[in-house]
Amino acid sequence: MWQRLSFRTQLFLPLGASLLAALILGGMLLQTFAGGQLAEENEPRQRSTLAIATALNNTLRASDNPRQTLDAFVHSLGTSSDIQFRAAEEGPAPSPKGGLRNLHGVPQWFIELLVIPEMDAASPVIIDGRRVGDLVFLPDLSADLFEKWIGFLALICLVLALMVLTGTIAYVFAGSALRPLRNLGDGLTRIRRGDYATPIPVAGPPEIRQSCEEANSLAATLAQLSADNRNLLHRLVSLQDDERRDLAREMHDELGPLLFSIRAGTIALIEASSPAGNLGNSAQEVLQSVEALQQTNRRILDRLRPLYIEELGLATSVQTLLQNFRKQSPHIGLTATIDPGLNGIDGPLAQTVYRVIQEALTNVLRHAKAGNAHVQATVAGEALLIEISDDGGGFPAGNVFGRGLTGMHERVRALSGSLSLLRADDRTYVRCRLPVETTRDAPSSG
Repeated sequence: MWQRLSFRTQLFLPLGASLLAALILGGMLLQTFAGGQLAEENEPRQRSTLAIATALNNTLRASDNPRQTLDAFVHSLGTSSDIQFRAAEEGPAPSPKGGLRNLHGVPQWFIELLVIPEMDAASPVIIDGRRVGDLVFLPDLSADLFEKWIGFLALICLVLALMVLTGTIAYVFAGSALRPLRNLGDGLTRIRRGDYATPIPVAGPPEIRQSCEEANSLAATLAQLSADNRNLLHRLVSLQDDERRDLAREMHDELGPLLFSIRAGTIALIEASSPAGNLGNSAQEVLQSVEALQQTNRRILDRLRPLYIEELGLATSVQTLLQNFRKQSPHIGLTATIDPGLNGIDGPLAQTVYRVIQEALTNVLRHAKAGNAHVQATVAGEALLIEISDDGGGFPAGNVFGRGLTGMHERVRALSGSLSLLRADDRTYVRCRLPVETTRDAPSSG
């Protein structure tokens, strides 16, 4: 739980807890020692009360009229003195704490919080051997309690000031420390996503500055490796296209004439044989086999290198590919949205677009068991977007890219594009994004 808290929270919680603990400790110390301090401050007056009571008793014993002498003494005390005479019939003297109600500026909860000791010193007053009352010491603690209350408020204000000051310093410190770390984290996220061009600001303490510099060096190294990797992939794709072109040329130039010659000879044999002979039937079977072999040869040539892209344009070539798919698999309802602007694209980019659509439709035919499919290829600004979707059973877990799509993924990466396969709303989507500007001027593979 603690590890999930933010850095500022982890910094502020101990500081706030320590200051709160200091405030509670101060209150406990005030409660513990305030009572003893009050007792020590009033102890001399308690002793004075005892001395006055002793002197009063001596005076009363020597007086001819002790009652009159006592009344004169009581009258001299007045009502504001801490020493008061309490007649025996009035009962025991009240506790000093009982008279501490509604003190100006001191809340009652603070008074109840303090432990005020019993400081009433009661000395008996005796006339003719009979106790007529007590001389009691009832201190006025309002000034002392007000002083303690002011001290408690000063402690609270000091703790609050320290909390505000410490919190401000911690907030500023945390901000100055977190900002470079946040920049470093954002920069590492960009590096993970493949953005190596935006540098990470170098700031903060020396340790964080060193980490930022190392991360920038890592980004530069990854950028160089990525560029080298794209160049290598582009060369591999070019070599692959060259091999496909050479193989297609050899099949067209060598196998094509042989098949045409066999077909022509078979037709001549059919025309020369009698209609009712067995030789004519065999020749017809050979002719059908040769024609099927020629169609297979043309399909292989189309997959190896669709030469008509350069002649008819990419959009028209894709439309032809879709027509052949509909003829080959009439049980699949195929719809398409093809941007006519694709005819302005040529070179490796056109070859890649054609092959991505071709490979995706091949997978739909072989594996998807779909009832309908849709092909969309559009040019949006400086990007070429391709999407092939179907309502088939989807792809098995752990087998996102087959060998065909893996090869297409490498071709797309060589052109700085992206290829993804996903499942959503009971449909399977193959999505490809290729930058037009960066690849339009790339060298052609043949």
